[in-house]
Amino acid sequence: MALRLIIILSIIGLAEYYSFIVIRSAVRNMPPPWRLGITILYLALTTLSWLGLIFIRTINWANVPHLLRNVYVAFVLGFTVGKILILLVMVIDDIRRLFTWLITAIAYNSSAPADGTNSIERSLFLKRTALVLGGLSLLGFTYGIRNRYSYRVRRVKLTLAALPQAFKGMKIVQISDIHTGSFDNHSAVAHGIQRVMDQNPDLILFTGDLVNNHADEVDAKYQEIFSRLKAPMGVFSTLGNHDYGDYVHWPSKQAQRDNLETLKGIHASMGWRLLMNEHVVLERGTDKIALIGIENWSAKANFPKYGNMSKAYEGLKEKNIPVKILMSHDPSHWHAQVIPEFGEVDLTLSGHTHGMQFGVDSKWFKWSPVQYMYNEWAGLYTEGKQHLYVNRGFGFLGYPGRLGVMPEITVFELG
Repeated sequence: MALRLIIILSIIGLAEYYSFIVIRSAVRNMPPPWRLGITILYLALTTLSWLGLIFIRTINWANVPHLLRNVYVAFVLGFTVGKILILLVMVIDDIRRLFTWLITAIAYNSSAPADGTNSIERSLFLKRTALVLGGLSLLGFTYGIRNRYSYRVRRVKLTLAALPQAFKGMKIVQISDIHTGSFDNHSAVAHGIQRVMDQNPDLILFTGDLVNNHADEVDAKYQEIFSRLKAPMGVFSTLGNHDYGDYVHWPSKQAQRDNLETLKGIHASMGWRLLMNEHVVLERGTDKIALIGIENWSAKANFPKYGNMSKAYEGLKEKNIPVKILMSHDPSHWHAQVIPEFGEVDLTLSGHTHGMQFGVDSKWFKWSPVQYMYNEWAGLYTEGKQHLYVNRGFGFLGYPGRLGVMPEITVFELG
């Protein structure tokens, strides 16, 4: 832990050092008043961003206007990522300078000639590249705020070998990670819910994190909006790690338990069937499939394991149902337990990662920083006859936007 902290602080220190070098170089040839003004502005913005990060837990963000909060968070993220990009480019430049110095020193058979002609200047191109990348990061994260409600419908045709004939062509819509407490626009959210209904789903599945922490985030208006979700075979839901309220201070354990009970009641009042380590059998004519829903189960040490697959599975094997669909919020559950212990589960639906709300997400190439924490973080994964789909999330958390990884409504057509 101490070593990790030292590494993080070292990276931060180097990022700040190199960023200051780049800014100082950019203003060097400006008139003195401009040079001084830009330097002071840069230092002030750096101080402002660090004060926000240091005191993030003590600030009552609920009292900060949404627009101001959104712009500030996007600025801090863009500013920070921009400095990391500057660090990467400048380290490349320093490596180049080191090799040039070594080659020159060997050629002179000396560390440096007396007249100092062996000094290696920084590359003007790389300094400008670093500055441009830093600026693009800041602009990009600020621009990404406008994408927070840009819902993308993703269509997945999925063949399950044992699927009964009556379920061929069945349309399932999955949404995940609503995070109601982050929203600031009822009509935009209502538009997203209408897009779900426009798909004419036979079944709607929600895979956890309805709230950030508190049940009262789902106010009466949002409850009315989410209750518009209807499907002939029902709307089913499960819990995610944020739904338990584990990330805020409660006056008592009972208060936290009461919050969870209130949230369960909200699921029911909206017409959502919350599956708590249990399964249901879905029927079409004489054909059947099973839907399993468990509480949050994570293979990561810093996330909870409330889920109980054995309990959810009770009595299911005896029913001899050919296809089983599992709702499990955290995708790390798939490799850690589902594949090795529950090989009969055909399809697992997860969320949780949000695709980190930042990255490159195209048909040809996918990348996000979250992939260094989760092997399965967005889209469809298959091992043998078992499939996992990781939804990129309907809402947002922390960063109030989306950059490259859009909010998702997934439409599965079974075959």
